Amino acid sequence: MQEGKSYRPNVAAVILSSKYPAKCEFFIAHRSDIRNAWQFPQGGIDEGETPRDALRRELLEEIGCDKVEVLGEFPEWISYEFPEKSKSKKIYAFDGQTQKYFLVRLKDGAEIDLCAYDIPEFEEYEFVEYEELFKKVTYFKRKVYRRVIDYFIKEGLI
Repeated sequence: MQEGKSYRPNVAAVILSSKYPAKCEFFIAHRSDIRNAWQFPQGGIDEGETPRDALRRELLEEIGCDKVEVLGEFPEWISYEFPEKSKSKKIYAFDGQTQKYFLVRLKDGAEIDLCAYDIPEFEEYEFVEYEELFKKVTYFKRKVYRRVIDYFIKEGLI
């Protein structure tokens, strides 16, 4: 984090399909407000909310489903700045976000509903394997995603 910059507290979910561990597939979704932006579900932490509470709320808001099993938590907060070209579009008074990442697995029978709320954050989603993930997600999130997922792999959680 750079001094003098403001970062919005945020949670992010690395979601594995319910087929895990037999098959390792990651959930990614295409944002409805940004062209060609595929990412993990994420969102702000409200005042008085714990990161785990925010995780469940954000999953309900963004993918219409919080039927997940939490497998792990990245030990650090990771900060990033919004890309220059998107800063003018942001309504937030922040330069970027500081995120707490969670690894979760969808429970058997869990159903995704991107239209669960009035204004959907995502317009489509896919489950992809590790190699495909980094070809598809938005460029400025790739380094962080690789760091987080590689940590979960090293810890034996994936």
